[in-house]
Amino acid sequence: MRRMAEEVIPPTQESCSWLSSWLPSWRPTSPTQLKDAEEKMLKIVRGPFSRQHVRISNGNFLWTLAFSSQPCSPSLPSHQRSPLVLLHGFGAGVALWSQNLDSLSGSGPVYSLDLLGFGRSSRPQFSTDPEAAEEQFVDALEEWRERVGIEEMLLLGHNLGGYLAAAYTLKYPQRVKHLLLVEPWGFPARPVNPNPSSIPVWIRAMGAFMSPFNPLAGLRLAGPLGPMLVQTIRSDFKQKYSSVFDDNTVSDYIYHLNAQDPSGETAFKNMTVPYGWAKRPMLERIGQVPAAIPISFIYGSRSSIDSDSGYAVKKTRPDVEIKVIRGAGHYVFADHPEDFNQTVLQIIAKDER
Repeated sequence: MRRMAEEVIPPTQESCSWLSSWLPSWRPTSPTQLKDAEEKMLKIVRGPFSRQHVRISNGNFLWTLAFSSQPCSPSLPSHQRSPLVLLHGFGAGVALWSQNLDSLSGSGPVYSLDLLGFGRSSRPQFSTDPEAAEEQFVDALEEWRERVGIEEMLLLGHNLGGYLAAAYTLKYPQRVKHLLLVEPWGFPARPVNPNPSSIPVWIRAMGAFMSPFNPLAGLRLAGPLGPMLVQTIRSDFKQKYSSVFDDNTVSDYIYHLNAQDPSGETAFKNMTVPYGWAKRPMLERIGQVPAAIPISFIYGSRSSIDSDSGYAVKKTRPDVEIKVIRGAGHYVFADHPEDFNQTVLQIIAKDER
């Protein structure tokens, strides 16, 4: 595993239409403001870490935080577990793990990166084909692994990150020591005959209206009202981080993450069918993960995503572990960070034993 040096590559944004060239003056955001918002989120992290844009092919890069555990004495060898790599979900970024990084890195190296097309990573154009777009995400992660110098990793993904972690494991199983899926998106197939009455009328109407657009287009079109929109619609995030922030630090970060020009967001849209189902459901493929790779699911007991997918996998693989954190919602790592951290550390400690 190579030691990461600090390297900052100024993000560039390309305007591909009159709308994208006009919107920057309308949206109160910029890569610099995103950087400042992220740094404010990371001020609560006590341990030392490095940060770097890790270069991959086609001029792209993945923004990465790296935490390494050092032996107490340089003269004494230290057995370290495989690195734990954290993949965030849709519309998120590295700093949302701020309440977890110190604890998770206490027993071994941890890497947190912004997925290609999100956060402070490159925002390239993705294929409109769902399989090809998935491969772009996965291959970017593999290039990142090679550049960082990781041989084998504990791969943990939340939401979209869980889906991509599973997709990566299917393609590069020799690089994954344990697959940890936290509230993963995209596992069940869309029902053959979905019951429209089970979907609220306003959601159906909004879905029909917004179908030609990216999921977060409204946030960008809101212009100067965007930050207030996030504070209002996602006021729950202020509560999730209330023990460490008493202002709008988190909502500001979420706004600047998602008010930039869309890239990964566009890929996600092309990978879905209404209303948020995956075009290539992971349940149809995850059975191909080699039996030698442990799989663990972590859910929140109050989440809108139920644990049925985890139990469906367990039917064919009895060794699959399912953990449910009481009182937590979809953002289980933020709702109950101490319980989440302890659960993850207990899971990966079994690998060492």
